[in-house]
Amino acid sequence: MHPKLLSLSSREVEKILRKNSFLLTRSKGSHQQYVGFIRNQKRRVTVISHQKNFTLKTMASMINQSGLTEEEWLASI
Repeated sequence: MHPKLLSLSSREVEKILRKNSFLLTRSKGSHQQYVGFIRNQKRRVTVISHQKNFTLKTMASMINQSGLTEEEWLASI
């Protein structure tokens, strides 16, 4: 995984999701859910709010949930 992806904050992740047409649909406690359609498939991404840096496993999970590639995430920064 690209090192730049691991240094993203929750605000930057939310910005990337909004650039890719994801919308905030639900917020409960410290978790926010974004929903969007990628390649004609509905995708749901859960983001922990107020997070400065995400672990490798968490970032990989959010990328997987979104249906976007790492390159697409990097291009959206």
